Order: sequence, then C-alpha cells, then structure tokens
Amino acid sequence: MNILIDTPTSATYASERIIVRMESGLEFSFPCAAYSRLESATEEQRANIELSPMGLHWPEIDEDLSIRALLREHAQQ
Repeated sequence: MNILIDTPTSATYASERIIVRMESGLEFSFPCAAYSRLESATEEQRANIELSPMGLHWPEIDEDLSIRALLREHAQQ
C-alpha cells in the first residue's frame, strides 16, 4: 500500500492557475484550463478550495483532484 507522505498546506487561485504548497516546502501550480469544471467556474468558485490530506475539493462545482495525481503530473512537466 502506498502512503502519501507530503500533504498540502495551502491552495490558492491566481492568474488562471491553482497554486499548491506542500508541507515539505514544495510548491507547484497548474492551469484551471486543464480541468473543465475549473475552466468553466467563476473566479470566486475557483478560489473556494478545501484541503484534505489526499486532495483538493471545490464544493461549489463538485470538483475533486488527487494530490498524488497532481504531483505525478507535475513531476512529468
């Protein structure tokens, strides 16, 4: 079983991107345009991000993204 060691400490919306800061100090971002629900959301909806140890959640648009998947995608960039 894989265990996620690093967890998000903050996630913010700025300039059409989501910026995630991790407990380890790693910071990465991704464009809202990469996810259709985020792309079509308002700025206020994009900025309303809830954190969990496993991911990010936008309650108003019912979008969930896994930290593990985001980190994997970030590592490939």
